Amino acid sequence: MKGPSRAIGRLPIARWSDAGLVRGRDSLVIEEPMEIRVRHRSDGVASPSVQTIAVTMRTPGHDFELAAGFLFTEGIIRGRESITEITYCTSGDSVQQYNVVEVRLASDVRIDVDRLTRHFYATSSCGICGKASLDAIEVLGCEILSGDDPQVSGDLLRSIPDRLREHQSVFQSTGGCHGAALFDVEGTCAGAAEDVGRHNAVDKVVGRALLSEGGLGQGRILAISGRGSFEIMQKAVMARIPIVVAVGAPSTLAVEFAQRFGVTLVGFAGPAGYNVYSGPERIDAGP
Repeated sequence: MKGPSRAIGRLPIARWSDAGLVRGRDSLVIEEPMEIRVRHRSDGVASPSVQTIAVTMRTPGHDFELAAGFLFTEGIIRGRESITEITYCTSGDSVQQYNVVEVRLASDVRIDVDRLTRHFYATSSCGICGKASLDAIEVLGCEILSGDDPQVSGDLLRSIPDRLREHQSVFQSTGGCHGAALFDVEGTCAGAAEDVGRHNAVDKVVGRALLSEGGLGQGRILAISGRGSFEIMQKAVMARIPIVVAVGAPSTLAVEFAQRFGVTLVGFAGPAGYNVYSGPERIDAGP
C-alpha cells in the first residue's frame, strides 16, 4: 500500500520588501522523519524479528526506494533478491503511519546484528555519521571499480546540470531540496529524485534502479545538485556507479575516496566547463 507522497507544503508568511509588508503563502519542501525497519531471521532463531536500522529526515515520496537504496548502499543487503516485500507500518500511531517503512528480507539473508545495534541515525544535512576512515568502508564490501567503462563526452558532462534541473520540480517551487539522477553514457535519464537530504536523493535513485527490472546497469553517471561529499562517493561505489558529477565542489575526503576506489569524480560541472578530480580516463574531452 502506497502512502501520500506530498513533497511541498504551503505556509503563511509575512514578506518585507521595498514595496512594504505583504502577507501571503510560501511553498516549502516538506521534511519528516522516516524510520527504516527490517524483518529478518537471525542465526539460531526460528522466527523472524523486526529491527530498526535507521531514522532519517526526508521529503515524503519514493519511500520504498529510499529504504531499499539505503540498505543497499550501506552494505546491509547485496541486491534485489535480498528483499521479499516493502510495506508501510500502518498500525499504531495514525499520524506517523506513513513514516515507518518495513523491509522484509528473504529467509536466507543473514545480517550482522551486532553491527546494527549501533543504529544508523541520519540527519537531512550531514548524512550518515561515524565513518571516520576509508578503511572502515572496505568492511561494507566496497571494491575498486574497473576502468574499462565506455568513455563519456565532455559535452555531455557540461550538459548534466541542465539535464538534472529538468527533474527538479520541487526545487523549482521551493528552492529547498537536493536532486540526484542516473544517466547513461548517451545522456538518457534512468531515474531521478529530490529530497531535503542529498544522501536521501541518491538512495532514492539507487533504490529505484535496484527494484526495477533494468537494475543498476543502466545508470553509469550519478549527477547530484550540490557538493560531492564522502558519503555520496561511498554510495556510488556500493552501487558500482563509475562516474559522479557534482554541480558544486567535492570535499578532500571525497576526492581521496574517488582516487582510492577508481571513481571518476567531476565537480563544478556546467556549460562553461568542469573540473576532474579523479579518473580522467573515462572522459573524452574532445580536441
